[in-house]
Amino acid sequence: MSTPKPTTGTFLAGLATDQMSEHDLLEVVEIEERSGLSRWGWAAYYAELQGVNRSLMLVARLANSETPGVAGYIVARETAGELHINNVAVREEYRRQGIGCSLLNRILEEGRRLRATTAFLEVRAGNLAARALYERCGFRAVARRASYYSEPSEDAVVMSFVL
Repeated sequence: MSTPKPTTGTFLAGLATDQMSEHDLLEVVEIEERSGLSRWGWAAYYAELQGVNRSLMLVARLANSETPGVAGYIVARETAGELHINNVAVREEYRRQGIGCSLLNRILEEGRRLRATTAFLEVRAGNLAARALYERCGFRAVARRASYYSEPSEDAVVMSFVL
């Protein structure tokens, strides 16, 4: 299956995707907190940066933005031929501009480079915007995990993409 092309957005032409560094972590945690993701926090991202999946931690920056910095990020792990996408988030003011899809496409490319055959992620069942983004990027719902999330408790939809 070929990688779907990201939705063209206002900022996409000036988008740069780079490997995350520890200098990005304060902004990454800020985006995480404002996005309502399950909390990882600075220490977990820092520990992940020290591990073997460092190449699967990416940030997106807007080259022509008046406010430089991290516009969005994605974190994944590759294990036993599977790419597990842990977190994807874009600053609220930059959503619906193609940044999330661009990050997903880039991480799928990295997964292929590492010879992963399938990508998986979990998403809150009620997060319809995120589910729509993943579907536009080629992911399909394959399972449901009851009460997977806490604070608040909610089911997860498991989605997959064949690389």
